[in-house]
Amino acid sequence: MVKAMPLEELYEQQIKPRPKDERLKLLAMIAQDLAAEVKVEEQTKHSLLELEGMGAEIWQGIDAQEYVNELRKEWEHRP
Repeated sequence: MVKAMPLEELYEQQIKPRPKDERLKLLAMIAQDLAAEVKVEEQTKHSLLELEGMGAEIWQGIDAQEYVNELRKEWEHRP
C-alpha cells in the first residue's frame, strides 16, 4: 500500500508549480465535486418526526401530571 502524501506537500510539489489556468480548473473541479456531495447529503436528511416514540420506555409507569407538578415544586425552591 502506498502512503498518501501530506496535503501541504502535495500542493507545494504538484499543484502550486502548475499554470494559473490549470489551478483554476482544478479548483472548479473540486468545487463541483464538493457541491455534488452536499447535494447527496441534503437528500439523505431526516425528519425530526422520525424520532417519535424513541425512548418511550423511559417514561413507562410515570404519570405525566405528577412529573410536571414535581418539576414546578423544584422551580419554586430555586434561588
